[in-house]
Amino acid sequence: MKKRILIVEDDIPLGDALRMNLDLEGFEAVHCRSAEEAESVWEEGGVDFLLLDVGLPGEDGFAFCRRIRASGDRVPILFLTARDADEDRIRGLEEGGDDYLTKPFHLGELLARIKGIF
Repeated sequence: MKKRILIVEDDIPLGDALRMNLDLEGFEAVHCRSAEEAESVWEEGGVDFLLLDVGLPGEDGFAFCRRIRASGDRVPILFLTARDADEDRIRGLEEGGDDYLTKPFHLGELLARIKGIF
């Protein structure tokens, strides 16, 4: 059975490229453009991993991660964001993220991190 990855990324071309590449790697990837859109997918269940941007329209990725963790869900979360300040990286991990990767990124490194967390 394929692992299901929820991509929460407001940049449509990037989100679509991530979805396509993850599908090619044998995952089932779902792309949402906001935390609000992703929440309905997450609530349906069956999400094995989250790729989560911080700078989203509406609720930001930090707040969405915090809500997921407050619910008791320990789904792996990797922040994938342009925010590269040390304070942001630390905050992402303190909010409950399992890893933090900044944009621009190398696809091979992203895949290695995902596979390392699984």
